[in-house]
Amino acid sequence: MSSSAIVYAVVSAVLFGLSTPAAKVLLGATDPMFLAGLLYCGAGAGIALCRRMARLLLPAAADKESPLSAAELPWLGGAIAAGGIVGPILLMVGLIHTEASAASLMLTLEGVATALLAWFVFHENFDRRIAIGMACLMAGAVILSWSGRPTWSGLLGPLAIAGACLAWGIDNNLTRKVSLSDPLQIVELKGLIAGPVNVGLALWTGSSIPALGAIAGGAVVGFLGYGVSLALFVRALRGLGTARTGAYFSTAPFFGATAAVVGLGEPITAQLLAAAGLMGVGVWLHVTEHHEHRHVHEAQAHAHAHSHDEHHRHAHGPDDPPGEPHSHWHRHGPLAHSHPHVPDAHHQHRH
Repeated sequence: MSSSAIVYAVVSAVLFGLSTPAAKVLLGATDPMFLAGLLYCGAGAGIALCRRMARLLLPAAADKESPLSAAELPWLGGAIAAGGIVGPILLMVGLIHTEASAASLMLTLEGVATALLAWFVFHENFDRRIAIGMACLMAGAVILSWSGRPTWSGLLGPLAIAGACLAWGIDNNLTRKVSLSDPLQIVELKGLIAGPVNVGLALWTGSSIPALGAIAGGAVVGFLGYGVSLALFVRALRGLGTARTGAYFSTAPFFGATAAVVGLGEPITAQLLAAAGLMGVGVWLHVTEHHEHRHVHEAQAHAHAHSHDEHHRHAHGPDDPPGEPHSHWHRHGPLAHSHPHVPDAHHQHRH
């Protein structure tokens, strides 16, 4: 299991978790749909600027990533629609009717949705330990959303947030299909497409343009909590697979809930602590997984950033780039061996 991929996933979770209470504050001065657009505009514009600055200042490093191919664009388009448009709008609606600490912990359901789709739709492997972990996460979310006297107004917020988590689960699995390509290009396209669409929908439905301070705040939160976070999440997908990355990312609600309690003065309740305990056990079961057996790598050919490890022992032509890591079209021959691994880009075998 790649330690760097784990770091990418956890830092991604921290940034996204902190963005939830920050968005709750901004909702006081910004329409939910308009704020969703601002968050993605900030992500897309900020990452676009970083990408171009990197190409200007560090051209050799910038060229180590493979650009998106035409065959990958449909997968990215589906990810943008689900995670960049539907998901943020549902989250903003949910935040109106839910305390930020509770909303932050409910976002753990994104990991559940991501894993269930990865297992049963995209056929990523899992075992009993992983399934029990996800059951703990789901139980925590149920405790968190239970009000004792269910009403439509009381359920609206949690249902909207659950819908956002499902949309992001679809987004994560579709993004996994393009994760070997340049993460900054992926985030740039997501933000610069989803952001203006959300802003346009907000204006079309009668939203007013917020004050300049709210626009600037939304752009900054979007750049860090959505842009940088998503770029790191894509890097983690390469090394961990979809469900495992989602499990690490499930730590995001704990950071968000802590920030809401400390920064917004929201109360610490027994319900909140019980849910946090169950979710903590679920995350622990995931991150302590050990999976090893003899497996076979089928022959394949593709392009992505790589170093010459045991999975990348291929000859170079005169036009291939020097140094490592680097990116170029290469072929993998058949390989059979045994070592600890997760369902990353090179371990998609059946069990």
